[in-house]
Amino acid sequence: MRTIQAFLRRTLFLTANLLLFLVSALAQPSLPHCFSDHMVLQRGRPIPVWGWAPPGATVTVALAGQNSNALADQQGRWKAELPAMEAGGPYELKVADEQFSTTFTNVLIGDVWICSGQSNMEWPLQLADNAGAEITQASFPEIRLFTVPRNMANLPQKNTLPAAWQVCQPETAAGFSAVAFFFARELWNTYKVPVGLIDNAWGGTVVETWMSPQAFAEDSLMAPVAKSLASFNLQARMDSAQLAYQDWEKAMDSLDAGLDGEWYRKELDWSGWEKMALPQSWESAGLKGLDGVVWFKHTFQLTAEETQKPVTIKLGPIDDSDYTFLNGLALGRTLEQYNAPRSYPVPLDYLREGDNTITVRVKDTGGEGGFWGEADSMKVITSEREIPLAGEWSYAVGTKGLPPRPSASMGPNSLPSLLYNGMVHPLIPYGLRGAIWYQGESNADQAMLYRSRFRGLIRDWRAQWGQGDFPFLYTQLANFRALPEQPGESQWAELREAQTMALAEPNTGMALAIDIGEANDIHPRNKQEVGRRLALAARAIAYGEGVLHQGPVYESSKAEGNKMVIRFSQVGQGLQSRHGRKSLRGFSIAGADGKFHWATAQIVDKNTVQVYSEKVSAPKSLRYAWADNPGELDLYNSEGLPAGPFRTDGGK
Repeated sequence: MRTIQAFLRRTLFLTANLLLFLVSALAQPSLPHCFSDHMVLQRGRPIPVWGWAPPGATVTVALAGQNSNALADQQGRWKAELPAMEAGGPYELKVADEQFSTTFTNVLIGDVWICSGQSNMEWPLQLADNAGAEITQASFPEIRLFTVPRNMANLPQKNTLPAAWQVCQPETAAGFSAVAFFFARELWNTYKVPVGLIDNAWGGTVVETWMSPQAFAEDSLMAPVAKSLASFNLQARMDSAQLAYQDWEKAMDSLDAGLDGEWYRKELDWSGWEKMALPQSWESAGLKGLDGVVWFKHTFQLTAEETQKPVTIKLGPIDDSDYTFLNGLALGRTLEQYNAPRSYPVPLDYLREGDNTITVRVKDTGGEGGFWGEADSMKVITSEREIPLAGEWSYAVGTKGLPPRPSASMGPNSLPSLLYNGMVHPLIPYGLRGAIWYQGESNADQAMLYRSRFRGLIRDWRAQWGQGDFPFLYTQLANFRALPEQPGESQWAELREAQTMALAEPNTGMALAIDIGEANDIHPRNKQEVGRRLALAARAIAYGEGVLHQGPVYESSKAEGNKMVIRFSQVGQGLQSRHGRKSLRGFSIAGADGKFHWATAQIVDKNTVQVYSEKVSAPKSLRYAWADNPGELDLYNSEGLPAGPFRTDGGK
């Protein structure tokens, strides 16, 4: 009996202490996740600090000798404002009420940039050009990194999912946005002022999901949908979609001849499989339009000594999912992460002296599929050496098609404002210097709507933050897809035109990428130049430097006989042919019939180009770089910046 009583007393004691701890935890002041150790707070403007505390509590915020008080309202929300400070640190930010306090350390005052958009903004440093050297050199103690976790919400959220600021160093920079990193590096090297980067991107997303519901008030198409968000049961829809997707995955697997035939087995005879050079997408290797499953096999050799020590297999990024086996044994898998490099440590009992066979089952449900990293990203790392895996692999198609897709899908593009609510609203009103943006690929089929909606997003974010017309800098779509044989229409060119129109908004800047894309990859690897060009725009627009930050800009044109004469601004010391060509590429002209023909184009003076074609005797209209991928272009200014696409026959 005494034992039972003692047990009950102990249980009651522990329960009481647990309840006391929980009540204390709920009672002390708390802040959103965007406030953490290592954060950067915006210099030169009042510093907002906010969070939650018991209703009626007085909260004191202290930073570098400055103090501010705030009273928690009936919902427990409080907001304080510290006076503007100059760049500096590190400091401690202390937040306290009458009973509890929280302290954040290693806080810097500098410039904060929100970095948003879709996959080209999300694209990590470890997949950029020259990634190994860039990562090794990515030690910048005064550049700080914050990645907003992916989150959809039908209502504005008070907080992001758990996250924290990190100091920029090789291990933290590798998986961070490459564009944002190179942008910040340029600014740091120029001004030596701390830079905070908020990486807030999600691949494949449309602009509408990043806009607040209020942004659609005057949009007749979207306003009813935006208003319905408050009563929409997002979780139920997501649960239903997940179940439907799981059923779809099972149906897809049931069609896979490789699963049925156990193609991962060590003893399988695969001598009759086709050959494919890797890395490359399987569409590039001849499997055009294939969505489904392809199996790959490759053999490498190990010495007896190497089998006794750790071995790692690296396969680079695989689009979309992989299931990897070694010698018939399951080694690892990565699902629906097209841009994640695969790296699998190998248990010692998997290894064999002599031949070792890797089997990779790759599943792709849309777009291009397969291995598509750099050759150096595919290798076996042993204690003694690196064994290259790039080169010829054997392959067999497991499924040649997909079952009907479920109709109950639910993603960030399903409704407007889902990512604004879940990933942007929780950050407001964190102090910003400005925004950089790389998005538009997913809106390329709606360029006319993008004209108003992209400008609407810029206005919306500025209104929501209430910090004035802060600089908004963005990247125009890069060249992509096959080169056209003849001049024609282009959705991507129209989208680029819509992006150019957004320059009518105050304090905006556009970095061109028309010359650094890749025909077979929607994700150009040269993020260094994108970051540099965005930083040039920041230097001019955010920092007031007199630097030329854009290439030649179309100003006017007129017909003179059988020629069109075009004048440009923003030429610096003058127009140049980057490749020294006498006739510039990318121009086409049309007469009254509206049929465009490739044209001869020549620089005639500092800011003028004349264009003509033997097939057009009386030119009426002209286009430049008007294609998804206009190919290699020549027209630049003296600062080495390219002219942007334009047309004279529309776009007003």
